[in-house]
Amino acid sequence: MKDFMRRWVLHNFWLKVLSLLIATALWMAISPEQEPAEVEVRVPIEFQHVPAHLEISSITIPEAQIRVRGPESLIRNLRSTDIHAQLEMADAKPGERTFDLTAQQIRHSGELHVVQVVPGQVHMSFDTRMTREVEVHPRVIGKFVEGEQIGRVLVDPERITITGPQHHVETVDSATTDPVDVSGTQTEGSFMTMVYVSDPLVQVVNPAPVRVTVIMQKSGTGH
Repeated sequence: MKDFMRRWVLHNFWLKVLSLLIATALWMAISPEQEPAEVEVRVPIEFQHVPAHLEISSITIPEAQIRVRGPESLIRNLRSTDIHAQLEMADAKPGERTFDLTAQQIRHSGELHVVQVVPGQVHMSFDTRMTREVEVHPRVIGKFVEGEQIGRVLVDPERITITGPQHHVETVDSATTDPVDVSGTQTEGSFMTMVYVSDPLVQVVNPAPVRVTVIMQKSGTGH
């Protein structure tokens, strides 16, 4: 047994260890886990440092379609949140502007290589931010008790504040409540509901429920 150990195990021991290490390294180098692979991911475009007085007034904002290459093990576990398409907006001004979207704007793991970015350019519109108050118009629906009709409709608060791109905010005449169903209401009813503005680029500042009070009266009776 000792002769066996000396002849087959200990003879050129360090040379054998070195050979084993080289073989392991070669196996790892050609392992399928390390072979390059590609995948395409879609991510939202992130806007960095938009000036506080500006609003993006583009109705639609495209996503970025990014094709990346890297080790198969990394590609297999890649999530869309691991890649970021970022545009720098610090020097944006009111009006239209086109931004290049290239591999330099894509943030990702250092082991990945960006093969393609679509679209290569993004055309954006900007407008000055505007804030103003508008009236709240309640929307009342329902079937009334026979002989009853709506006498008055009160809303509290009567006005709300909206904000958004100036040219959009200027065209908003009023905000509207969600439908308030007053079916079966007699004498008076009070309802809580939400308010909205139809323009998607205009937001309600500090949105909160409003109270709609419906005061009924007999049909044919004057206010």
